[in-house]
Amino acid sequence: MKHLDMLGQPCPIPVIQARRAMQAGEDRVTVDVDNEVAVQNLEKMAQGEGYRFAWEGLGEGRFRVELHKNGMQGDQSPKSAVEGTAQLTEFEAVNAYCGPRPGMTVLIGQDHLGEGAEELGRMLIKGFLFSLTELPIPPRQVIFLNGGAHLTTEGANTVPDLRTLEQKGTEIYTCGTCANFFGIKEKLAVGTITDMMNIVRMLAEAADVVSI
Repeated sequence: MKHLDMLGQPCPIPVIQARRAMQAGEDRVTVDVDNEVAVQNLEKMAQGEGYRFAWEGLGEGRFRVELHKNGMQGDQSPKSAVEGTAQLTEFEAVNAYCGPRPGMTVLIGQDHLGEGAEELGRMLIKGFLFSLTELPIPPRQVIFLNGGAHLTTEGANTVPDLRTLEQKGTEIYTCGTCANFFGIKEKLAVGTITDMMNIVRMLAEAADVVSI
């Protein structure tokens, strides 16, 4: 059994972390949250993925949710219970279980910020990504393509900040065509590989897009 302390964490973070834990092979996950919206969204996720759901109040506005992979709801088998929804991407799952959430989408197409001195530009992009981690509402997605793909790979000094963003619920994506072109797909250190169709869809659905 895995226990997740999500107290103080807004949606969709509890849903994302619980779903990841269950998909990683946990049969049972408990999640502590401090708002009823998180409880409701976890219940939606359980229904969509075919897990048994239960919750209890812990007092002082805190709740404990339990998700069980064994003993699926009703008489469904694990395969039939999750058919269709288990294949949702994380982006699709968040929208399905939490609804569209606020936060801008950031598109980064190079490994430095601004034109002129590239060494300075690499310092600036590092500072830019760190500053994103300090926003009250973190970005919904950060998408990397072309030279920006290098920022998500092993050894890049931007990876720790991107991992912090991911922990806060930001989805990190790297263009697969770009990663293949540079031969860095196997060096991905944070986030996931995606394709141009998905990138275009995310941009089309975004309320605000920042491109650098």
